[in-house]
Amino acid sequence: MPEMKLGPDQSLFFRDECFADAWTEPETILLLHGNAESGEAWNAWMPALGRRFRVLRPDMRGFGRSTPMKLDHPWSPDALVADFIALLDHLGIARVHVAAAKIAGPLGMRLAATHPGRVLSLTLLGTLVSGQETLGGRAASWLEHIETKGVESWARWTMPERLGSASSEAMREGWARLMGRTAQSTQLGFIRSVPGIDVRAELGRIACPTLVVTTNGSGLGSPDAVREWQRQIPGSELMILPGDSYHVAASDPEICAEATLSFIARRVG
Repeated sequence: MPEMKLGPDQSLFFRDECFADAWTEPETILLLHGNAESGEAWNAWMPALGRRFRVLRPDMRGFGRSTPMKLDHPWSPDALVADFIALLDHLGIARVHVAAAKIAGPLGMRLAATHPGRVLSLTLLGTLVSGQETLGGRAASWLEHIETKGVESWARWTMPERLGSASSEAMREGWARLMGRTAQSTQLGFIRSVPGIDVRAELGRIACPTLVVTTNGSGLGSPDAVREWQRQIPGSELMILPGDSYHVAASDPEICAEATLSFIARRVG
């Protein structure tokens, strides 16, 4: 089982896959999943990315098949970024392209800003720059729901806004079950930490080519609001898709994967 030790009783699970031709030397792309998900969240991206890249999909600390975190775990964006850097070092990977969805977006931005020599390009999908500004008063109701009804019930309750009105019932139910595997202690502790996440001061320090993807009806922010912070990332580009999902990496995986490939080919080569 591909795991990396985080401590005496903690491990980080990851998927390390490549379907490129054996005579090529593919670069690596690091895929960072959102809250209450795992590396499985990127399954629909694999047909497009796997032929071009070595694809690294960690289950973020506490999530997926990584060791669950205790309720009082001191969550920190810097510590999560340190996990990703440790994973790259563990595998001997010097530089990666990064694609990050939802709450992993600020982690990807922090990674690019604080470790510029490790990030070749950055793709941000349906993300945010301030947990307090974006989440607002929803955190309290989310925590209450999780405490009383569990993670899967919370995921099912919030799924229509997450995947948008065009998503099927089967799709929403499948994502609710995937997210419902998250340990309640991990989820409660992590959500309590989200309002403290804020990377607005670091946007100008992101030096790699950056693509930001959102929808014109995203519940995380209007196109104008996203464009306001996106323009602070030097040389970045904004792609706005039709729809009202805020988890655009999940609602439009093929389009987003191809857009990521095209952006990397055009801006990095």
